[in-house]
Amino acid sequence: MRVLVLLMLIVYCIGVGVELAPTIRSGWNHVSASDLAANVSHALPEALAWPAQVYRSLAGGDTPAAKAP
Repeated sequence: MRVLVLLMLIVYCIGVGVELAPTIRSGWNHVSASDLAANVSHALPEALAWPAQVYRSLAGGDTPAAKAP
């Protein structure tokens, strides 16, 4: 059971990293560290919710009403 929870945690963390990668890559060499941290903090809530986005896209609930801000 512990291995399963650990595996799920690892997959979740990798997914968050994949979601944040474009934000970090776009600002790594071009903005200051504080601006990069601000950009990452703005993108973090969406990155943490990646499992819900994947579920909605697989379930076919990818309508504009389902994407409420």
